[in-house]
Amino acid sequence: MNRIIFLYLGILSVCSITAQAQVQTDYSNKQQLAQRVKALAARYPQLVKATSLTKTLSGSDIWMLSIGSGALEQKPAVAIVGGVAGDHLLGVELAVGFAEKLLANASQDSIRQLLNQQTFYVFPNMSPDATEQYFAKLQYERTGNARPLDYDRDGRKGEDGYDDLDGDGKITWLRVEDPTGTYLPNPKDPRSMVLADPAKNQRGQYRLLSEGVDNDKDGLFNEDGDEGVAFNKNNTYNYKNFLPGAGEHAVSELENRALYDFLYDAFNVYAVVSFGPENNLSTPQQAGRGVEAAPSSGSRRPGGRMINSWSEADANVNASVSSIYNKLIQLGEAPKQKAGNGNFADWAYYHYGRLSFSTPGWWVPDTEKDPVASYFTWADAQGISGNHTPWKAISHPDFPNKNVEVGGIHPFVLHNPPYKMVDSLVSKHTDFVIKLTGMAPMIDIVDVNTEKLDGGLTRISLKVINKGAFPTLTQVGERSYFLKHVVVELKAGNGQKVLSGKSRQTIGALEGHGYTELNWLIQGSGKLSIEAGNASSGKKSVNVSL
Repeated sequence: MNRIIFLYLGILSVCSITAQAQVQTDYSNKQQLAQRVKALAARYPQLVKATSLTKTLSGSDIWMLSIGSGALEQKPAVAIVGGVAGDHLLGVELAVGFAEKLLANASQDSIRQLLNQQTFYVFPNMSPDATEQYFAKLQYERTGNARPLDYDRDGRKGEDGYDDLDGDGKITWLRVEDPTGTYLPNPKDPRSMVLADPAKNQRGQYRLLSEGVDNDKDGLFNEDGDEGVAFNKNNTYNYKNFLPGAGEHAVSELENRALYDFLYDAFNVYAVVSFGPENNLSTPQQAGRGVEAAPSSGSRRPGGRMINSWSEADANVNASVSSIYNKLIQLGEAPKQKAGNGNFADWAYYHYGRLSFSTPGWWVPDTEKDPVASYFTWADAQGISGNHTPWKAISHPDFPNKNVEVGGIHPFVLHNPPYKMVDSLVSKHTDFVIKLTGMAPMIDIVDVNTEKLDGGLTRISLKVINKGAFPTLTQVGERSYFLKHVVVELKAGNGQKVLSGKSRQTIGALEGHGYTELNWLIQGSGKLSIEAGNASSGKKSVNVSL
């Protein structure tokens, strides 16, 4: 009877999640996200704990879902981070959607076993202040939080925000006819503007500006509004002061600090998956090739004082994961994009020392060698409309004697697919993360042998093996004094004495499927135990009879 009730409740839980996915027709605002997070904790109390790590300056919660069974902190873990960039709403859906789909299948043997063996820490939205702009009365792409900032450093804050000149509730673009301009209408599609190409004997016809007014008369448009510090610019690796949205110093923000405080205590995390603008999954990282040089002279591989490229071994792991990703997701080649300063994905590898995998989760193939033109080509083929405002002439106070038009592509559409595509993308990325966990480092003890010697002595030999495809530590992590190495401990019993070999020792990083051999010389008889492992690679123990 109890089993029948359990199965019935399980079916109800799955149906409830499915119904929610059918009812929802657009991306989640912060209230809807909170409901989804709390619903998971209520529906799966034995598997989920929902926590608000902190609140932003505007009072938005930074949610964390801890998922798994048993002692979560003692099992290898994956951290999954969404809302890395505030204009990337898909990242929020991919993160919380992963949790929903994983738990909806918790009754399956494979998922139940996974939740018994590993832990997931899901942070659905690290930029809730910014993502709310999508749902606001005035919609524009925003990445910063609610901290008041003087973006243009003129001693005033928020004096030149966005102006909706055509009253459509969206900030699009201004094109100002000007013989010194660098843009011209796209010859293939006049809805978009492209840079003039002198090699094709093209001359610019327009200046292209963000829709708005130069309220503070400094020659810039919309450069100093309500937007504050961006989560994805406020991290310690490659942080740059004085960049707009970077903050006064690295980790200046409550949300960055709260995430760091948790993750630095989470020694069981072996990989970080982030959904944001950085992308090393469709195209993997390349290993560093430069020679050692002074700290200020550029690229440095693991082994020197500065590191800003992946080691060859870690890059090979990235390539293997990238191959799995591309086979599952099948989005084609992604547009090339340079990693930004202070971004989270780079921090997760270079400073946190974990394998770091990042993807925007969706993109349009760059068929036209211009992102906007490529998007319109794709959208037309998909029958998608309502993604741009036709160019319309207006009278502009800053250009009284010029022809000025407002229009162009709508905010958010380049980085976020139509919502009807989200459920399929969530399913594919959930499958990807589950496959990734199958590559986790996993410590085992094999080939245990004992050899009786004269004088009541026994020689013990064995191999400590990493059964996973991932290393027990990245090469960056191996150089860190902070990350935990694999510990091997021999626990001798009464009347036993270790004559050779260490009772407790750490071993260096084991590459995927790598091993190390150990041996001891023990005096005495009876049984003893040997344990090997750490929080991020699991633990294994064996009993040995002398």
